[in-house]
Amino acid sequence: MAPLDPERDKAILDATMELLSEVGYDRMSVDQIARRARASKATIYRRWAGKPELVVDVICRRFDMDAPPGEDTGSLRGDLASIFRGLCGTVERKHTLVIGLSSTLVSHQELARTLRAHMPAKDLSQVGALVERAVRRGELAAAVDPARLFGVAEALVWHRMIFTGPRFGEEFVEESVDGVLLPLARAWAAA
Repeated sequence: MAPLDPERDKAILDATMELLSEVGYDRMSVDQIARRARASKATIYRRWAGKPELVVDVICRRFDMDAPPGEDTGSLRGDLASIFRGLCGTVERKHTLVIGLSSTLVSHQELARTLRAHMPAKDLSQVGALVERAVRRGELAAAVDPARLFGVAEALVWHRMIFTGPRFGEEFVEESVDGVLLPLARAWAAA
C-alpha cells in the first residue's frame, strides 16, 4: 500500500466508518467516501483496491478485535466477568456498525473473503493470563484454550446483539458467566 498522509488516511477511514453506520455497505460508494473525507477518488484508489479492501481496513483498524483488558479480581468468576463486561461494552459502542456489517458479511462473499484474508490475529493474552491465574489458584484442574473460551464469550455477545438487541446489563453478564463460561471452563479443564 502506498503511504498516505496520516491525516488524510484518518479522514478516509473516518468517512468510511461513518457511512457504514449511516447507510450501510450496499448504499455506500467510494464517491461518497471521497466527498466526505474531502479526498479524491484517485487518492483512495492509490491506497485501497476498492470498497471491500477499504472496509476491511476500517474493520481491522477500528474495531476492537482483541480480548478487552480484564482485571485480576482474585477469582476465576470475577476475572471472567471483567473480561466479559469489557467485550459487551466494545460491541455495544459499535452497535450500529456491527449490525450493518453482520448482514453485509453474509450477503457479500467478496467482502467476507477479503476480511478473512486480512484479519489480524486476536490478542488473547488477557484471557490466557486469566486461565493461568485460575490454574495457579486451583480453580481449574488444567489450562483451557483461551481462544476457545473467548470464542464462546463472543458468540454469547453476538447472539444477544443480533437477536435481542444490546441490553448488556449485569444480569446478562452474570447469566453468561455463571451459566455458560464457568461451567465450560471447568468441564474443559477436567477433560
